[in-house]
Amino acid sequence: MSGEKTFAATDKRRREAALKGDVLRSRELATAVAMLVGTAWLMFGGPVLFEQLTLALRQGLSWDRGAVEQFEPGQAMLGILWSVLPPLLALALAVLSAVAALQLAHGDGRWVGANMLPKGSRLNPLSGLTRMFGAQGWIEVGKGILKISLLGTICYIWAKGNLADLLGLGRAASLGGSLRQSWNAAIALLFWLSAGLVVIALIDWPVQWLRRFMRLRMSQQELRDEHKESEGSPERKAAQRQRQRQYASGAVAKAMREAQFVLTNPTRFSVAMGYDPLKSGAPVVLAKGRGEKAQAMRQLARELAVPLIEAPALARSVYFTTRENQMIREELYGAVAAVLAYVFSLRRGEPREVPPIEVPVMLRFDAEGRLDPMA
Repeated sequence: MSGEKTFAATDKRRREAALKGDVLRSRELATAVAMLVGTAWLMFGGPVLFEQLTLALRQGLSWDRGAVEQFEPGQAMLGILWSVLPPLLALALAVLSAVAALQLAHGDGRWVGANMLPKGSRLNPLSGLTRMFGAQGWIEVGKGILKISLLGTICYIWAKGNLADLLGLGRAASLGGSLRQSWNAAIALLFWLSAGLVVIALIDWPVQWLRRFMRLRMSQQELRDEHKESEGSPERKAAQRQRQRQYASGAVAKAMREAQFVLTNPTRFSVAMGYDPLKSGAPVVLAKGRGEKAQAMRQLARELAVPLIEAPALARSVYFTTRENQMIREELYGAVAAVLAYVFSLRRGEPREVPPIEVPVMLRFDAEGRLDPMA
């Protein structure tokens, strides 16, 4: 039936869903990435943090007569905070950057701000019960059991292999060696837990992909509506063809029969031009248009075998600086002369490539008529 959602989502449907915050999202993958990045940072940047914490501890436990006489606990706490804050901020920045990059990757390179907005459906008790006892709830329960089992097993194996050494740390001759051993053991545990989270994420990611695929499926009627919207309804197409016929049968048709060439943008603008030294001292704009009028002009040019010259910068410059039946500006003589020479060579049967066309910087425009030196 046409109402059943049995068709895969189109690119347009997926883009619109992403703009509304519905992107491929896996909390397990985000947790695994944050854990891996944080553990890697602790492995390489941890000694710096440990050194700062040791220094702060020494400063807090050592004092002299001056410190007692001028006791300022606030200043002391502020000094300790400034000593440990930079490495902690570096750790937070690394984790947040990794999670943000993951969000951008799942959002097709866009930051989906809609995901940060509060949603009333999350506060609805009925919706909450549906999530708890529906398919989503059972999936979350299964993931929770898997996480507890896998991570618990990893912790058990780690403890079995390291517990004896850790219990003997207090009897070690060197305090620094004991601290390094315990630090390395903790880092190893974090990496093993990160590996377990990666395994869970590799299982969760396809599940989330399938759920989003099923959620965005479309019905046959939705596909028809989207196709009609993108291609235009038959009524709109008929009206467009009618307007093009009106352009083709009026003054535009007369101008196109006199034109020697047409400058194009290549699709949005068309400028028909001609040059008769006996009538004017410079090339003249016979007709110009954008949108549907430009399309009608290009169609007439093909029917009348008038050369279509694709020169975007020059087409926009002439369009925005010259009215119909008016000579071009003096600054454009060189560029238009190059086009005329090319058109005359085509008439002589000497086909060659369109020569480089330089438009003065002060006459370069974008598609909206704004000055654009880079155009």
